[in-house]
Amino acid sequence: MLVCVLAVAAAIGVVAGAAFLFRRLGSGTDDLVPDGPSAGHAGSMLSSLFLLVFAIAIVVPWTTADAARQNTYAESQAAVETYWSAARLPAPGGSQLQQQLRDYVGFVVHKEWPLMASGRLSAEGASRLETLRTQAAAMIVNDDDARSAKADVLDEVRDLSAARRQRAADARATPPAGLLPLTIVTGLIVIVFPFMAGARPRGKTLVPLVVMAGLLGFGVFLTWQISHVFSSGLSVGPDAFSAALTEFQRIPWSG
Repeated sequence: MLVCVLAVAAAIGVVAGAAFLFRRLGSGTDDLVPDGPSAGHAGSMLSSLFLLVFAIAIVVPWTTADAARQNTYAESQAAVETYWSAARLPAPGGSQLQQQLRDYVGFVVHKEWPLMASGRLSAEGASRLETLRTQAAAMIVNDDDARSAKADVLDEVRDLSAARRQRAADARATPPAGLLPLTIVTGLIVIVFPFMAGARPRGKTLVPLVVMAGLLGFGVFLTWQISHVFSSGLSVGPDAFSAALTEFQRIPWSG
């Protein structure tokens, strides 16, 4: 924070120093009009800065949400593959694993998903997955097909755990600190800049300023709406896991 304050102070100092030095040297001419070179240069730079910050504020959450959505489908697919492999195991162990997996996915959809809006996952979900892994590892199988199915289950549960950890990281993901306040500040400056430069728009000249202000306000609202992966206008829903529960219904029961 101190470095940021010093950088701002240094930049302002450069402007003040340059204005004083060039006035003492008698170089250049006074620029007092709202549409002069100073106001034009500052206005274009402020507009560019706002567009840069606004683009980052939109693109970063958008790409994060898209990646998180793809990760939920990868996790749900790992659950489906685990369910298929458990169906190849002998009863009652295989059917117990299938039931536990069904309960786990149902828990994610109905109990855990609302928690992710606050940036966290449930400890119970991780415990359920560890129990499923432990039970699969403890199964005693005798023939080659069952041993192969057991190995597949353990591999797929490992993939499921990795995907769960990625979902936890996605739930904690937020835009860079200060990005939203900077978007708001630069948007406000762009709106009031003509008045700061000395212009006094009246009548019809106010119309484009009002339209611009409205659009900038909507843009800032949009950046706030999509700032969190699981609790915003772009929030990722549990559709992939709901589809997995439907898929489970057509997979044969173990044994």
